[in-house]
Amino acid sequence: MYLYNDIIEESEVKERVGGSATDTEIEMKLKLYSYWISSCSFRVRFALNLKGLPYDYLAVTSFSDPEFLKLNPIGFVPVLVDGDSVIVDSLAIIMYLEDKYPDPPLLPRDIHQRAINFQAATIVSSSIQPFQNYTVVKYIEEKVGTDEKLPWTQSVIGKGFMALEKLLKDHARRYATGDEILLADLFLAPQLDTAIKRFNVDMKEFPTLSRLHETYNEMAAFRKALPENQPDAVH
Repeated sequence: MYLYNDIIEESEVKERVGGSATDTEIEMKLKLYSYWISSCSFRVRFALNLKGLPYDYLAVTSFSDPEFLKLNPIGFVPVLVDGDSVIVDSLAIIMYLEDKYPDPPLLPRDIHQRAINFQAATIVSSSIQPFQNYTVVKYIEEKVGTDEKLPWTQSVIGKGFMALEKLLKDHARRYATGDEILLADLFLAPQLDTAIKRFNVDMKEFPTLSRLHETYNEMAAFRKALPENQPDAVH
């Protein structure tokens, strides 16, 4: 693993969507164990940027590293370390950040809008991402054949995107569930980027998702979190 200092410049902090961390909080630097191309890590990087929280980026180069497995025995990223607290899994990390640094909020007060956010996040995290994960795709390659990898991944993503398109078409405005960027966006933005850039998913059937993807790309907090902009990125 390698450590990279990732200090957010003052101008970048001001550009995120409202709110700010206190000086005391910023001095207590968070540590994020990440991997550049991991969409799960991407979600957390996006959340940290939106909340204006500086953090140390620790690139995980071996998921079987004994030291890393002490932090997360399942051997996945992301992992967030905040003092003595170790939090694994992107949703758990984002909820932890939301509780500790509630400004700007990533969950709406309205319970119905809140439910839509959790539904969208769950479709991505439970019904799409696990089935495009490297370990699954590698297994398909070994057991079925190399030519089946891309069709499998595109099929899984397409099914999930169809569900998301139907879920959000009556709720999306500037962002996925309204005019504020919220939890659903943190899960959608990395998944859309991955689908388009890595898996060549045809987006013609998903006009709402396509528009959201364009909106996310206008945001500095999103662009800073992009895989290709990480210090361990392989180009």
